[in-house]
Amino acid sequence: MRTEPRGAVGHDLRHHGDAEVRDDGSALVDLAVNVRADTPPAWLREHIAASLTSLAGYPDGRAARAAVAARHGLPVERVLLTAGAAEAFVLVARALKVRRPVVVHPQFTEPEAALRDAGHTVDRVLLREADGFRLDPAVVPEDADLVVIGNPTNPTSVLHPATDVARLARPGRTLVVDEAFMDAVPEEREALAGRTDVPGLVVLRSLTKTWGLAGLRIGYVLAGPETVAELERAQPLWPVSTPALAAAEACVGARGLAEAADAAGRVAADRAYLVAGLREFGARGLWVVEPAEGPFVLVRLPGGAVVRQRLRAAGYAVRRGDTFPGLGEDWLRLAVRDRRTTDGFLAALGRVLAA
Repeated sequence: MRTEPRGAVGHDLRHHGDAEVRDDGSALVDLAVNVRADTPPAWLREHIAASLTSLAGYPDGRAARAAVAARHGLPVERVLLTAGAAEAFVLVARALKVRRPVVVHPQFTEPEAALRDAGHTVDRVLLREADGFRLDPAVVPEDADLVVIGNPTNPTSVLHPATDVARLARPGRTLVVDEAFMDAVPEEREALAGRTDVPGLVVLRSLTKTWGLAGLRIGYVLAGPETVAELERAQPLWPVSTPALAAAEACVGARGLAEAADAAGRVAADRAYLVAGLREFGARGLWVVEPAEGPFVLVRLPGGAVVRQRLRAAGYAVRRGDTFPGLGEDWLRLAVRDRRTTDGFLAALGRVLAA
C-alpha cells in the first residue's frame, strides 16, 4: 500500500459505468452498470406508482425514516434519507469540518470528487494488487480526520472484515463506510450498519443497486445524532421525493428484505459461475481479483483497453478501470448477470482474445 501526494488527481473521477451504455452504447449488453438486471420488480413498481396520487402534497419522510431505523435497530435520530448515496457524499464533503481527508482506493470515485469540489485537498491510500487490494488499517495516516472506504469495495469486489474497517475509527475522526453493495452480500457479512459502538462511524447505504432504482435516487445515512443533524442542515427542504420515500419504506420492509436476501444468494451463484468461466482465460493473461463478494468482478488482462473496445464491437459493454486511482488501462470491471448472459459474454471474450 502507498499514499499518494496531497492534491494528486490524474483520473477522471466523474466517469461512471452508465457512460458505457449511453448513446451509441444503448443497444449493447450491459455489463458496465452495477444495477441488478430485471429490476425493479413488479410489486415495487406498483407500490411506487400508488404514491403518485400524493404528488400534490410535499414529501413527508417520517414513515420511511422510521422504517429504515427499524430495519437497522436504530432510533430515527441516527437516520438521514438522501437522494441516493451520491447526495450523501456531497453532504459529508460540505457539511462536516474536515482538515485532512483520506480516501482509500481503488474505490468508487464520487466521494473524492465531492471532497475536491468542496475545496478539500484529498490524500489517497492505494491498496495494492499484490495484497489482493485488502485493507491494512495501519497504513491510513494517523492524523486523518476523515477516512472513506467502500465495503464491499467498488470496483475490486473485496469485502473487508468489519473488524479491520472498525480499526480505522478513533476519537476525532469521521469514518465513512460506503455499504452501497452490502445488501448484495449474503447475510450482509461484515456490515457495520446498525453499529453504535464505533466512534465517528458514518455508514452510507443505497437502494438503487439491488432494486434498480438509479433513476429514482434513494439512499440513506446511518450516523450519530449530531452528525445526522449537521448533514440534514446542509440539505435543501424536501430532498427526497414522495415516490422515492415510498420505495424506501417498501425496500426495507419484510417483503423487501426477504427478496433482497434471495437475490444476494442468486448473485453469489451467478458470480461464481462468471469467475469460473473467466479463470479459463488465465493462460491468456487474464487475472480475476478473488475472492469477489460484490455483484461485479474486477479483472486484469494485457491490452485491456483494446479488449474493451473489441467487446463493444461484439455487442458487450464493460466498465473501464483506468478512471479508478490505483488501476490502469489493463483493468476492467464486469457486472454479474444471469448465466445465459454470462455464456454469451464469455464466448465473445474468447473470440476477442483469439483475434
